[in-house]
Amino acid sequence: MSTSNYPSATPTQEPKKDYKGLIIALLAAGLLGTWGYLLYNNNKNEQNIQQKEATIAQVTDEKTELQRNFDASLARLDSVTGSNNALQGQLTDKNSEIGKLKTEIRSILNKRNATQAELNRAKKLISEMNEKVAGLEQEVARLTTENTQLNTDLTTEKVKTSQLTTDLTTTTTQKQELEKTVDIASTLNAYNISITPINEKSGGKEKVTSTAKRVDKLVISFDVDNRIAPAGSAEVYVLVTGPDGKPVSQEALGSGTFTTREEGDKPFTAKVPVKIETGKKTPVEFAWKQGSDFQRGNYKIEIYHNGFKIGEGTRELKKGGLFG
Repeated sequence: MSTSNYPSATPTQEPKKDYKGLIIALLAAGLLGTWGYLLYNNNKNEQNIQQKEATIAQVTDEKTELQRNFDASLARLDSVTGSNNALQGQLTDKNSEIGKLKTEIRSILNKRNATQAELNRAKKLISEMNEKVAGLEQEVARLTTENTQLNTDLTTEKVKTSQLTTDLTTTTTQKQELEKTVDIASTLNAYNISITPINEKSGGKEKVTSTAKRVDKLVISFDVDNRIAPAGSAEVYVLVTGPDGKPVSQEALGSGTFTTREEGDKPFTAKVPVKIETGKKTPVEFAWKQGSDFQRGNYKIEIYHNGFKIGEGTRELKKGGLFG
């Protein structure tokens, strides 16, 4: 047996490695990793779902709150306009602006999947609408106050008008009474009444006679005056009643009828114009001729002015004697 310091050329055989365990370990690790990822991913999805659900719930709550605020605004608006129909004509412009806001807000709130931006827009519009409704309430309050004041003023004016009407009625009544008093007081007074039977002779001579068959005319004279009667022309009615008790009248000579204050319509024999001077005596004279012979007996003369009898007189005509 020989010895040498060099290694032997014959190779040494190494023990065989076992990879089965390694593969199993790697598979187990991979499986655990997959489960871990799946668990992580599932957990993350659940978180996302919860976040989305929370977001949806938040959006839903916000939309519900917006709807509630919108309904409250509508209720305020109805309260303002519904109880003040008389003022709506004066608030047309504001109602028109609010109407446009209502339309846009409803459009957003009626969407099933309204975005956050749209909800923010609705919130802003509701706030703007509330401001306008508040302004509308103030305007209605102002107009109501003005109307109340106007109604108060109108009531006051009605009271004044009623009082004025009463005063006017009283004044008119007093005026009428005064006019009536003045009218009555301005009636002429007749006095110094004279009835003279005249016989007209040839050559224009006249002779007073009391014999009926010789009388050609009756000359009637009297004086009139009044302290307050206005100066100017007046008309005096004279009624002559014959011995037979009948009024003497002839339409051809101006006879007719007139109205008295106490006896109604009466016939008159003559209407005599008189020129009045306030506070002065005015003499009146006229002659009456009949179309027929004068009769014996009493001829009665009645004088009227302003519907009142202001004087009367009587003259007797007699039957003539042998030389009468």
